[in-house]
Amino acid sequence: MTRHPLDPPFDFAACFSADYREARAKFLAAARNAGSVLKNYPNPLRGPHDEELATDVAWVGPANASKVLVLQSATHGVEGFTGSGAILDFLLAGGARNVPAETAILMIHAINPHGFAWLRRVTEENVDLNRNFVDFGAALPANPGHDELADALVPRELSGPVFEAAEARIAAHRAKHGEAAFQIARGGGQYKHAHSMFFGGTGPTWARRTLETLIDEHKLASRAQVAIIDFHTGLGPFGYGEPICSHEAGTEALERARRWYGDSLTEPAAGTSSSVVKAGLNEFGWMARLGGKATFVALEYGTYTPDAGRRALREDHWLHAYGKVDWASEETQRIKRQVRKQYYPDSDDWREMVLFRSRQLIRQALEGLEGEASGVAPYRVP
Repeated sequence: MTRHPLDPPFDFAACFSADYREARAKFLAAARNAGSVLKNYPNPLRGPHDEELATDVAWVGPANASKVLVLQSATHGVEGFTGSGAILDFLLAGGARNVPAETAILMIHAINPHGFAWLRRVTEENVDLNRNFVDFGAALPANPGHDELADALVPRELSGPVFEAAEARIAAHRAKHGEAAFQIARGGGQYKHAHSMFFGGTGPTWARRTLETLIDEHKLASRAQVAIIDFHTGLGPFGYGEPICSHEAGTEALERARRWYGDSLTEPAAGTSSSVVKAGLNEFGWMARLGGKATFVALEYGTYTPDAGRRALREDHWLHAYGKVDWASEETQRIKRQVRKQYYPDSDDWREMVLFRSRQLIRQALEGLEGEASGVAPYRVP
């Protein structure tokens, strides 16, 4: 087929994958071809096809670089299709060969490999990694709304009177407290109901411990500046990439993020984001490790409606809490297809928007790092 002059310069087939196994193989091959230094962190469990699971990390650039850009994928396992695709696009387009001086790129492929392989948002502990970065030695964040709705959000049955009663309880809660309160109750993070959505766990997960280890092993705390882009999907308008920042108000880190990413940067605490304020974000883990030298954004790509996401997660959590996870069964495959589509729309128009925005934010982050190091603000088009 003849290429149209307005077709995007993206190779979707090369960047995106059908499953975790393919994504991992593509990443490792592209990273080696780019001359990366690779490190492997094996997960103790196996994938649905008995494949090895691992977090693979590639470093490109000087070992003693004072500035590091981190590209992180699969915090929410199944969302790894998108982060993997964006990182592969960066590598295949030659991005690693055009990095400013004194700068390195650290690419984290599948920080939650179990969720990626098994098409889940959560880890092997059934924990939302993006709610797991709390101090488990202190009082854990409370979420009374979720306490009220936990058994309605993930009912024991997906049809019949039990299911209908659960939906009625959710509708009553929304009517009484409003949509914003319901979204906080549902997704703000909770630490009591292991079977339910957005469970932050009872201690650090394997993925959290792995992230903390790789941060330390790559000596990121000793760098002058570290920019992190963490790829996510599921919130906001279809295909739009929203850079979300939860740095504390009044901090230099937040001001830096505003300078680098401009007016499209959103802040949940200011009410400008598609995301509500949440507990235990992995952003907080990065800040705890690196302090004010870290500039973190979650690049969140919109897919389908929040209620579609609620339905997809409800069935997946039900399957793993009350059903039978038989990878070959039609019921398991139906539920997994639904989750995959919710967090990775398998269409070229969506993938095109993903890669365009990814390239834009990576460029802004690199310009920001360069500008901070030189003391000169990065150039902006008037």
